[in-house]
Parts: sequence; C-alpha cells; structure tokens
Amino acid sequence: MAMDPVPVSETTVVTDVATWLEENWSPDLSLGEWWNRLGRSGWGFPAWPQAWFGRGLTGSAARAVIAERTRHGAFGPPSGISTFLAAPTILAYGTDAQKQRYLPGIATGADVWCQLFSEPEAGSDMASLQTRAVRDGDEWVITGQKVWSSGAQFARYGILIARTDPDVPKHKGITYFLIDMHQAGVEVRPLREMTGEAAFNEVFFSEARVADADRLGAPGEGWRVAMTTLSNERDPNNPGLGTGGGSLLGKPDLTMTVAAYQAQQAAEIDAFSFAISGGAGELFNRLVSKFGASEHPVFRQQRAALHSDRVAQRWTAQRAKANAKGGQPGPEVSTLKLGGSNVGRALRNLGLQAMGPHGMLAAADAPEDGLFHKYALFVPATSIAGGSDEVQRNIIGERALGMPKEPDLSRDLPFRELRVTQRPSN
Repeated sequence: MAMDPVPVSETTVVTDVATWLEENWSPDLSLGEWWNRLGRSGWGFPAWPQAWFGRGLTGSAARAVIAERTRHGAFGPPSGISTFLAAPTILAYGTDAQKQRYLPGIATGADVWCQLFSEPEAGSDMASLQTRAVRDGDEWVITGQKVWSSGAQFARYGILIARTDPDVPKHKGITYFLIDMHQAGVEVRPLREMTGEAAFNEVFFSEARVADADRLGAPGEGWRVAMTTLSNERDPNNPGLGTGGGSLLGKPDLTMTVAAYQAQQAAEIDAFSFAISGGAGELFNRLVSKFGASEHPVFRQQRAALHSDRVAQRWTAQRAKANAKGGQPGPEVSTLKLGGSNVGRALRNLGLQAMGPHGMLAAADAPEDGLFHKYALFVPATSIAGGSDEVQRNIIGERALGMPKEPDLSRDLPFRELRVTQRPSN
C-alpha cells in the first residue's frame, strides 16, 4: 500500500531540493549517473512513496520540486510509459517483491517499458481481447497479438493484459502481467506512420512465458488493474507524463553526458514526444508572432476561443486532482482526455492557418524545419490513443453523469460464447 503524503511546507521542500541540486547536478555527468542520483534521491518523482524512490509529497509540494528543478536548470527524470503508466500501476497493485525488482530500473531510467493492451479486434472494446495466457506450473504461456504498442521496439519489459478464463464474461476473465520483452516468442514489428516515424508497433506472442510471480493483482482481476493504468494514461496531472527528461520513446544512451543528450534530443525530437510533452503550444505562439497572424480579427477571435479551451482544461485538471480518491484518478480524466483531443485539433488548424501558404510545405522546406507540420500529422492519433473520443464520451456519460449504460448483450455471456474472429481455444 502507498503511504499517505507527507505534510511539509513548500518552502522547506524548495530549500531541500535546491541544496541537493547544488551538490549533485552537473550537465557534465553521464545521463545514467545523473538519473541514478536523481531517482535514488526521491527528488525525481517526489509524489511517489518514500519507501519507493519518492518523497511522499502532496501535489503542490511535488509541483514545487519540479518548478525548482526547472529554475535550477537541472535535467528531469526519465519519462514515458515506464514512469506514467507502469510505475503508478505497480505502486498501486504490486507486491513488495515486484516493487523491489522493477521500480529501481524505472526510477533511474535503466529500463524502458511498453504497454500491451489493444489488439486488432479489441480496440475500443478492449475487454474483447483474445490474447490468451495458459497456466503451466509457476508460469503462464502467452499467445496472441497486440497492436499500437508505443515504443515496444525499445522496451525491456511490458505491461500486458491477457485472457486467462474464457468461461466467464469478458471483463472478468482477464489477468494483468509484467512481461520480459527480451525472450523467445516475442516479435515486435514497427508500424510506419504518416509522420515518417514508427512510434507504434505490432507485437506477436508465440508461447512466450511470464512467471506467476510477475502477475499484477489476482487472476481474473486484470480489468480492474488495467483501469488504473488507463486512468493514469488519460490524466495530465500524472507526474510521470511530460515533466521529466528524455524522449517518451526510444532507449537513451546512458553513457552520453547530459549536455550531449539534451543537444541530441533537441535535434531529433519525435512527433510523439513533442505532442505529449506540450511543446506545440510554445511553437504555435512563435509561429503566430513570426507570421503576424494576430493582425487579422477573425484569427484573433479563434485564438481567444482556443485560449479559453486551454484555460478550461487547466481548471478541469485541478478539479480532477482534487477529486482523486486514494491517489487514483476518477472518470473526470475522460473529460480531460476528450478536451485535450479538441484542443490539439484546434491548435493544429490555427497553426497551419497562421502560416498561410507556408502551411502547405513540409520537412526542411517548412518553417521551424517542419516540426509543427509533423505535430499536425500526429494529432489524429491523440483522438485514438489512450481510449478514443467515443470511449471517453461513454465513460463521461455512464460514470460521471450517471446515465444508463449502452446496451451490451455480451456483457454477461461467457467469453467463449461471443462472436469474435478468433476465440481462444483453451
């Protein structure tokens, strides 16, 4: 169980982290050494429990740490699926042995993780997943296919949900695992996107194995555990998302100096990391200024509407943080996820409009070396990843507003009786 947040004044926190940074931070350190120092000090993820690489701080105190680190110019901790999806779920449901095994590599950036949830026949209706796990003594044998797995080609471990009991309704026969990606029986095939990059992948399991000791939660309760993961994925308050250092995809070279790695990052930023980290807003403002778009009254009105939407997003994020129960985000995060998709589309449209005919260019011919154009091509993914806009509307209606659930005749049927393309044979 996670420990309660530690009540401490922000002034004390800022003083403590500033002193620590003075003694430890240097851009000449190797990336591995810096992340090791930062992770083990607890200042990398201050909202995590004290026993597990954190400081157990409240939200405002944790944010003060991040602000002081930024003011100091120190590079942030690792970011990505490892820190904003895997770690919160392991902290919530993991045994002490699992925390001891996996959290050090996450906190120090030594291990990259991926998410193995969606399937070709189980996207929006994820509970219809067909990847199966069959018990074999102290291990489970995994067979099936996943898709849209961000960064799987770089990952050491994955968070995986698989069907372990086809004789119960689809939501009840699912189990959650922590799986080693570097083993026989795991094949990763990158998917090339219209950005020209390959952030997503197909992953095929052919009798891959995972120890029962790496099962997260009880057998058949994987859906409940997965909802914790998805809530964090949709929650912009999640301290592991966009507040750290490094690309959200890829395996960093830990032997590089921090300064060299930062320079490489700035030169080679991928569309996925750029979109998730929020850098598009700053680039948008720069383009608006460069092309004088605000001189046009209609554009000013459209920009004002966008600003209002972004302010509403920040207010909703604060409310969602305040309403979180036991540190776990609630259905309000679906409002944030849906609103974020709308803001992303509006920002894309106005950014391209601001550039006028330059908005039709691409790559090095476009302003800012085409970075905003790359972001524009990636924006449609934000309406799908982490749960589509339609799924978010259902969650808001059913769980936040208390409206009746959509009719689903399959909800109470054993999974084996459902009409799916390929039912597990076990």
